[in-house]
Amino acid sequence: FFVQNESSRNLLQSIGFNNVKVSGDTRFYRVVSILERDNSLDFIEQFKDNKTTIVIGSSWPKDESLLVNYINQTNEKVKFIIAPHNIKVEQIQELKNSITKKTVLFSEKENTDLSNYNVLIVDTIGILTKIYSYAEIAYVGGGFGNPGIHNILEPATFGIPIIVGPNFTNFAEAVALVHQEGCISINTQTELNETL
Repeated sequence: FFVQNESSRNLLQSIGFNNVKVSGDTRFYRVVSILERDNSLDFIEQFKDNKTTIVIGSSWPKDESLLVNYINQTNEKVKFIIAPHNIKVEQIQELKNSITKKTVLFSEKENTDLSNYNVLIVDTIGILTKIYSYAEIAYVGGGFGNPGIHNILEPATFGIPIIVGPNFTNFAEAVALVHQEGCISINTQTELNETL
């Protein structure tokens, strides 16, 4: 048996299986390789405009309702990049319409001065990992649903603080990061506001 960690090996050995090797977790090896590649995106640099940026990745409607409330009421000079889990046109438009700050979609970026906007909604897939490299803070969505949060290893590899919803305990890396205070779990609007 090849297992990811010592506790799995110990569990197998406790029931008589001794032909066990700890091989590690390939998800960790993959995210470490992210740091070795070019993560630059010119349009994100233009949008960010040297301002503090919060990246919201793989968000679901429950995450977005809390985050949009924060975005709409904050007076901080902060930029927000939202990469929703679902990029259906109607849901993207509904999200955009709920935000009172100046908002632009990734699909509208051509011939647009992105530095004039406060919120960028990424209505495409495949670039979230690179976008995390521009964040000062990341919010990883899914923590208000089941089974829980999406991949927190991608933002964690860039060494930025991470915020998640309450459903994270099915993911060992999330439990470890929360325990080490590299990730904070929130349950309510007040907790999100105070944490941010």
